[in-house]
Amino acid sequence: MKGLSKLLGLSVLLAAGCGSPSADKGDFIEENVAHAAQQLTLQTDLIEQSGHVLNPRTTLPDGSISYVPIDDWTSGFFPGTMWYIYRLTDDPKWLPLAKKYTEALDSVQYLTWHHDVGFMIGCSYLNGYRTDSVPAYKDVIVQAARSLATRYRPGARTIQSWNVDRGWQAERGWKCPVIIDNMMNLELLFEASRLSGDSTLWNIAVDHANTTMANHFRPDNSCYHVVDYDPETGAVRARQTAQGYADESAWARGQAWSLYGYTLCYRYTKDERYLKQAEKVAGFIFNDKNLPADLVPYWDYDAPGIPNEPRDASAAACTASALYELSTYVPDKGYKETADKIVENLSSPAYRAPVGTNNNFILMHSVGSIPHGQEIDVPLNYADYYYLEALLRKRELEKNGKLG
Repeated sequence: MKGLSKLLGLSVLLAAGCGSPSADKGDFIEENVAHAAQQLTLQTDLIEQSGHVLNPRTTLPDGSISYVPIDDWTSGFFPGTMWYIYRLTDDPKWLPLAKKYTEALDSVQYLTWHHDVGFMIGCSYLNGYRTDSVPAYKDVIVQAARSLATRYRPGARTIQSWNVDRGWQAERGWKCPVIIDNMMNLELLFEASRLSGDSTLWNIAVDHANTTMANHFRPDNSCYHVVDYDPETGAVRARQTAQGYADESAWARGQAWSLYGYTLCYRYTKDERYLKQAEKVAGFIFNDKNLPADLVPYWDYDAPGIPNEPRDASAAACTASALYELSTYVPDKGYKETADKIVENLSSPAYRAPVGTNNNFILMHSVGSIPHGQEIDVPLNYADYYYLEALLRKRELEKNGKLG
């Protein structure tokens, strides 16, 4: 494939320029972990001083920190960041904070009005269960997956992302909108099935992955953001966008969600179709003519003002984390070296904020939704989350040759 050829070429260039010893690699990781710990200490000090459990998401236009309620789709990322910094530092001070901020989301397990419980509970409780084996977390994970499963539409064999009776979603004429982001929520279903023995959850995840693979992708292996289905027949009613530049453009974070999503689907099922789909998406990303040299994409690969468009560090961080996992399944195509390059660039002054700045978020220059005029060139809690996940995966691979 042309895209994979470009990836291989990039990996060769990286290998040629990376002759540093393993100690230097360790220094790179530990320096970035130390920096993150300093930022997050400042962030959590503010929260603890408030006397409340606050959940930072981004910076508001007036320069203040935006804290979100527990039913916000991003509410799981900051608790998840606590679990990652605890694992990365081994500092016991992070454990009670990770538990406190995670357990503040307890009622999310019953939320059924949108699909993002996978992000919300997966990043918080599932990371907590993997890290500290808190028995009660298992029940929350399983219940959250069952709540997510109520959004499964058997006629379309997919999980409906948004309700269409409220907000701007109600203005689009959709019946059963499914967004590529939803691929990220399948991990919750797979894990809950494994923990509970409930195969229904597993089968729903597989159905959703298959339906998305059949209908969300273009011939060039880029993906649509939104596909609207007839919930009774499964017929595709429309292929559109909500957060990208145009219906036929490639929204950068959507491409990252799809790469990560099909990689994790392969982890659980070992279905070669999912692995091939992940590789196809990687081929699109790294073969795209508008991907910058530092591999941190513009917010949309087809945004009209390139090269004067905002970058999206959150898409880059998610892509890097996915590539580290993908490299364990396909070790000979330069995926780890490419992920290393992304992480190195995100760790540079171009994207990593100095300690005490950026409202104590780690990364600068992410984008939420330009069409909605929201969160343009700001820090985002999910950029930090996937950045730390990428650092953790990099360290695991370089220490142990495997993840986990």
